[in-house]
Amino acid sequence: MRHRSLPELFRELSERLHEVVSFDLANFALYDPQKHVMRIRVFEGKAPVLVPAEVAVDRSPGGWVWQHQKPLVLTHASDSGFPELQKLFEQRDIRTYCALPLTTAQHRLGSLGFGSSREDAYAEADLKFLTRVAELVALALENVIAGSALQEEKERLQILLQISIALSKAPDVASVFPSVSCLLRKLFHLDYTSITIWDQKENQFRQYAEDSHPDCSLIMAGPISGESPQRIAFLAGEGRVYRRKELQESNSPVAMSLLERGIQSLACFPLANRQGALGVLSVASSEAKAFVREDLNILRQVAAQLAGSLENQQAYQEIAALSERLRTEKLYLQDEIRSEHNFGEIVGESAPLKKVLGLVTTVAPSDTTVLILGETGTGKELVARAVHRMSSRKDASFIKLNCAAIPTGLLESELFGHEKGAFTGAVSQKLGRMELADGGTLFLDEVGEIPLELQPKLLRVLQDHEFERLGGTKTIRVNVRLVAATNRDLVKSVADREFRSDLYYRLNVFPVCMPPLRERGNDIPLLVRYFTQTFARRMNRTIETIPADAMEAMKQWHWPGNIRELENFVERSVILSDGRVLNVPLAELNQQTNSGSSSTLEMMEREHILRVLRETGGVIAGVRGAAARLGLKRTTLQSRMQKMGITRAEYEN
Repeated sequence: MRHRSLPELFRELSERLHEVVSFDLANFALYDPQKHVMRIRVFEGKAPVLVPAEVAVDRSPGGWVWQHQKPLVLTHASDSGFPELQKLFEQRDIRTYCALPLTTAQHRLGSLGFGSSREDAYAEADLKFLTRVAELVALALENVIAGSALQEEKERLQILLQISIALSKAPDVASVFPSVSCLLRKLFHLDYTSITIWDQKENQFRQYAEDSHPDCSLIMAGPISGESPQRIAFLAGEGRVYRRKELQESNSPVAMSLLERGIQSLACFPLANRQGALGVLSVASSEAKAFVREDLNILRQVAAQLAGSLENQQAYQEIAALSERLRTEKLYLQDEIRSEHNFGEIVGESAPLKKVLGLVTTVAPSDTTVLILGETGTGKELVARAVHRMSSRKDASFIKLNCAAIPTGLLESELFGHEKGAFTGAVSQKLGRMELADGGTLFLDEVGEIPLELQPKLLRVLQDHEFERLGGTKTIRVNVRLVAATNRDLVKSVADREFRSDLYYRLNVFPVCMPPLRERGNDIPLLVRYFTQTFARRMNRTIETIPADAMEAMKQWHWPGNIRELENFVERSVILSDGRVLNVPLAELNQQTNSGSSSTLEMMEREHILRVLRETGGVIAGVRGAAARLGLKRTTLQSRMQKMGITRAEYEN
């Protein structure tokens, strides 16, 4: 006989046995090695009779036969001493009961029992025949059990394959975990499943993914404290099964929450890879004896698959973050290459400059915050770069941010970054300059232009070395050295309540004052020659001579725009030069010198307007614009600029 399942076999046997054996009641008692009980199924004719599904081995005639491997005949069945079946015998008037071992060459399966209402129904000759019948039934039973085991193993392998396919297609494990849990429920009675991840930075466990039956709703967001079952399995490095008693004894908040929702069994398996355990897979059931030995292997394989997917996910996230960082740093480097301030040395030998360089040499090896003060165009960024190159952070990034060149609404995002969806247009996560400068130096130019509402966040970074991205909740720790620069009088800004005093004192740890070019007269010839050769090479020209009268005129000019103005003037001269002699447009200097020799009020006003325009980055309107600083209306300022011949090139370079 070929049967696909035990119920099919039992049905057919109950029909066939009536043809060869006289009985009023027949039953199968199969041994369950996991629970050490006899599983009983009784047939009376063709209809099954309800009896206890499980009976202890020593309280069942079938258990006695399985243990002793001998036939057992009860001539007074109603007084058999087996209370679980005695009531059934009395109801059906069973007077004789015979049980025979179901045994093959490989397995001891259980027993086959027959009951009759006749006295002494089974004689010695009947026992021999029934023993032969039991042997044939045992063979059929073994084949069905083997076939069922193969079918169950096939189903388990199919489930493992489906889990593997689901994990391979998922962007992250959390998104597909409910599907994994659903597949596992095809094999086990599960009420709750979860993945717990070990957070090395926080030194604690965190719930990563959960899935629960509606009747066992349990969402445990956040950290998991105490000696939880997950922690014990994680530290042991092996799977653990907990029954109700063990859960009660653990006295863990997690265990108590599970017990309150009717959980009777819990299995925890470490999610381990080659480097160690990443977390724990937990499966829970309301069945008291769930997760027997045969179940542990498949759960261990699922845990291994989840561990591999989590490892791949972490690696992908790290690569993506590194790629984003490298991409962003590449953009910054490209911006630096295009920058006009790409010369590598500070040119000059004057005493004021040497004093500044001495201060730089002193402060650079430390991680102290440096505040560079000075007029616009004096080379504050070059000094900031010198501090970075002479520090222990020289091999890390030097990231700069001009606080005056970025709209107030975007400054926080540029400085601290933002999360996806933080504001309209934030279609992806962005790393801020602060995060990019981790391990290196952050240069904040025009730090005096940072709005008051953003200053506390910068102060927090200086104090605690941590911040959150715009729209985010995760605290990010950084190791950044801050170098700031400004051409504003921060003391006055503090007095006017435009700048926080606590932030000012945090920035003003080591101030460096840049001297204006008018105080570095001896450096002007050196700078003129340096700029001349730089621009000549860039334009593929050869300039060997600088006229003495031109050099003297440049030394006499007070250069209100400082080195930036001198650089632009020399570039203009190189462009005008056709031969080997620098063609300096002396008419510009003579005109400015003559008109400025009398220090007319108009000239002073013109220079004052230009200075304010440079400080505001060319912004005229608005609360922080040049018009507001000068106490003029926007239209009035524009009219005066037109009258004085002030062009955009003069204050934007």
